[in-house]
Amino acid sequence: MNPAKFTKEGAGKLLGIGQEQWAFLPNPLPPRLEITWELAERISDADRSLGELAGVARTIPNPHLLIEPFTRREAVLSSRIEGTQATLTELFSAEAGARKKGPSEAIREISNYVNALEYGLKRLKQLPVSLRLLKELHERLMKDVRGESLTPGEFRRAQNFIGPPGCKLENATYVPPPVPHMKDALDRFEKYLHESRRALPPLVRLSLIHYQFEAIHPFWDGNGRVGRLLITLLLCSEGLLPQPLLYLSAYFERNRKEYYRLLLDISQTGNWMDWLRFFVNGVSEESRDAVARSNQLLALRQEYREKLQAQKVPGRTLELMENLFKEPVITVASARERLKVTTRTAQQNVDRLLQAGILREVTGRQRYRIFVAQRIIQVVEADQATRQVSRADA
Repeated sequence: MNPAKFTKEGAGKLLGIGQEQWAFLPNPLPPRLEITWELAERISDADRSLGELAGVARTIPNPHLLIEPFTRREAVLSSRIEGTQATLTELFSAEAGARKKGPSEAIREISNYVNALEYGLKRLKQLPVSLRLLKELHERLMKDVRGESLTPGEFRRAQNFIGPPGCKLENATYVPPPVPHMKDALDRFEKYLHESRRALPPLVRLSLIHYQFEAIHPFWDGNGRVGRLLITLLLCSEGLLPQPLLYLSAYFERNRKEYYRLLLDISQTGNWMDWLRFFVNGVSEESRDAVARSNQLLALRQEYREKLQAQKVPGRTLELMENLFKEPVITVASARERLKVTTRTAQQNVDRLLQAGILREVTGRQRYRIFVAQRIIQVVEADQATRQVSRADA
């Protein structure tokens, strides 16, 4: 790590950790901030967008129709930032049991992210956001995947660093605090998590927390994913959203170089303002995107209901259609399990959705067939929800 790039205005101090080797220790939160009118206007816009999304979350009859596809999209995109490549369709296929060989390494990593997120949201009912909760999330995130041998669920016991693949400590872009200082920084970090939330606007506070966690980098691996999980948990635990419908990984992925540059710039030069603008702009963009995506999915659901009701299909067919918004890739076996019916009855219900154009068979096989609700996946997987989604299933 090049100490010359870290100025006296940086958000912490350099620590010598060996001959001509340095690490960075971030200052405790909060920093001194002078929020300009321009930034205040951006924060206000983000608050309005977030409030609109919260309104959607409170009014939909079954929020899980949106929560489950949104969490899986977040899992795919957050993992992609770390180099894990898989599609949303591949994830849904694995969850439906449609892969004969079992899930790939990439799918296991993404599934772990889903499991960690769902676990964290449930755990908030018994435990506040804390170091203990972060370790529990990390343990689930790293289960049975690469990095599993690197003490899942435990803070690191040795020095780590960030840099290009194959680089060494002396060539690292960033070196977080050594273990003794890391422990002290984590203690201060947790105290800030539990401090009064009135001193700063909530979204500013969240942006500070995300930077601080990434700067401390307390786990050997998986810090980026845990840091992004933390944003979602705080949005819910601090009452900014009633349901987990906002995720920033899509925004961070689209602006990956800027995301990393701004985090490093805080450490090097103390430039908080550009990071705050970037963060609240992300909240604004992704809140509006989530509202648009939610409305598209709800409109599609209503369209499907009206089409099926006009055909006077049985209630179980409607039930299976509703479930497609949570599981848009199915097999006859998964439909049988979901509906708790015989294989023959499950096949009949799948066939009705095929005939209605809601499902499409994608294997061309006579056995072990896989059925996809393509329009649902198009809405969830589109880069931005404002993009027009084709009404054709082909």
